[in-house]
Amino acid sequence: MTRRYDPDVETVVSGIMAGNRHTLSRAITLIESQRPDHQRKAHEILDRCLAKKSNAIRIGITGSPGAGKSTFIEALGEEIIKQGLTLAVLAIDPSSQQSKGSILGDKARMERLSGRKEAFIRPTASSGYLGGTSPKTHEAIVLCEAAGYDVILVETVGVGQSEVLVDTMVDFILLLMLPGSGDELQGIKRGIMEIADAVAITKTDGDQSGIAAVSRAEFEAAIRMLPAKHPFWQPQVFLTSAITGTGITEVWQNISEYFAQAHTQNILEERRRQQLKHLLYTVLEELLKKEFFSHPEVVSAIESVEQQVLLSQLSPFSGASALMDAFTRRR
Repeated sequence: MTRRYDPDVETVVSGIMAGNRHTLSRAITLIESQRPDHQRKAHEILDRCLAKKSNAIRIGITGSPGAGKSTFIEALGEEIIKQGLTLAVLAIDPSSQQSKGSILGDKARMERLSGRKEAFIRPTASSGYLGGTSPKTHEAIVLCEAAGYDVILVETVGVGQSEVLVDTMVDFILLLMLPGSGDELQGIKRGIMEIADAVAITKTDGDQSGIAAVSRAEFEAAIRMLPAKHPFWQPQVFLTSAITGTGITEVWQNISEYFAQAHTQNILEERRRQQLKHLLYTVLEELLKKEFFSHPEVVSAIESVEQQVLLSQLSPFSGASALMDAFTRRR
């Protein structure tokens, strides 16, 4: 039986920085692995990759179900490549709560874009992770930047209160909405509207044009009522169609203008520092959680405590305190 080749850290890092797509894919798989030896190796790779400074543009794309995020990203991606830039797309697919599986169909839906040598598309399961991303999205962004991609697009699962987490990883949030969705403004969590740097109303071709114009006015009115995310930036609303190409160039020009102003205002450097700080505490929480559930005292007590809670002999609050006592108990 032939053993699978397992390259060392130096080989993986060199491959990533040389722009080797296969090595980049393997590295992302490594950081997503739960195996302790894979995690140790992944952390070494990430440490090395973080040392490479990058001026990549990070864009988060979220939107209501059915808004056509993948189709829009393909059209926007082709516009980005037309400008002479390279592109990495991290597409997050929802995971089943029952099977924990995911279709990971974004690469198939972006057929034209996935065939371009300038584009790298990585579908990833959310693994039930709240926040519209996957547990390792931020780390994957770091690897894509080290590989030299100019633009990183993160496609989130969909609109929801937890989608705001993507704002801790990217620099620009584009919210996609369908024509006629102005009535949904009351149902959209305020948080996602507050972090949007631009809104694109999709599928505005054909019979939808009249409804789209009304939706645009409603969203523009809603944005004016919200506190400014950045003092130098007023979010705009665009009418777009990935089929006809309407508005796609204008959206990219708007994004480019934002980054030009953000550089002038020295906003991006501070955002990077805050993003790294957030990643520090995210990783720390993950490590603490693993340490807690693998602690011998917790392992021996958890089944009993759980049964007492299920039988209403113990409240969940007292049960949690009992497990924390077991975790902190001196041996």
